[in-house]
Amino acid sequence: MGAAREQQQKKETTRSITYRLPEVLINELDSEAKQKKISQNVLVKQILERYIQWDRYSDKIGMVPVPREILESLGEELDGKDIDEIINVVFPMIKNNVMFIKGGYDLERCIETLEDYMRASGMNSDHRIDGELHTFIIQHDLGMKWSVFTEQLLTQVFRNFASDKDLKFQTTDSTVILKVALGSDFDEHHYQS
Repeated sequence: MGAAREQQQKKETTRSITYRLPEVLINELDSEAKQKKISQNVLVKQILERYIQWDRYSDKIGMVPVPREILESLGEELDGKDIDEIINVVFPMIKNNVMFIKGGYDLERCIETLEDYMRASGMNSDHRIDGELHTFIIQHDLGMKWSVFTEQLLTQVFRNFASDKDLKFQTTDSTVILKVALGSDFDEHHYQS
């Protein structure tokens, strides 16, 4: 999301529109915006962006919300074999979902879809670029087993598209950092149709 996302946001054109909404809904939006210390316009934009990027697809691809406590509890029980089995199930689903949501399947679309999912799930992620080196940071706070899962999933994604790239991970029980040289022109938000 780093510099590439900022450049994309600077180039966006905007226009004003008006919607008629129930007063109770407007009051709730106003209250939420004040609590978050943002304008109502920014809040509504965030809500609509999340809908466009993820929510409109989540039902269609069979996503169901799972409470964080359940994932944390399940993670405690996982062993290496379990993680491998989950990866073997999840990876083909990722391909199908990326193709459905983004209209194609490549590294850029795959990373963008994973970022959209993390944002919708309330996980923190960041993509930083320093010359040729790209740093992907995922903060999930679900425990070490889910960090191992995340590391293996990212390894599988990059093996599929960029098997020649050297992946360097730093992993804790709440965060996974991946550093990989993808070139200064790599941008997951601008891909060929």
